[in-house]
Amino acid sequence: MSKEDYIKVEGMVIDVLPGNQYRVMLENEHTVLAYLSGKMKQHRIHVIEGDKVDVEMSAYDLARGRISYRHK
Repeated sequence: MSKEDYIKVEGMVIDVLPGNQYRVMLENEHTVLAYLSGKMKQHRIHVIEGDKVDVEMSAYDLARGRISYRHK
């Protein structure tokens, strides 16, 4: 598995945590701890509770993920 391989799922932000981290409920009712991707920080995209987001997760750690897109 290379660095570019990841699992992409949709979810909803249910909690905003300190340290730029978010608790996200996935479509399959699992909860993961996620952080913003570098491009989202660079372009100052804000994510609040209730936003639908795309989360990229590694196959090695399914409890953590990276938020890559916020749906409008």
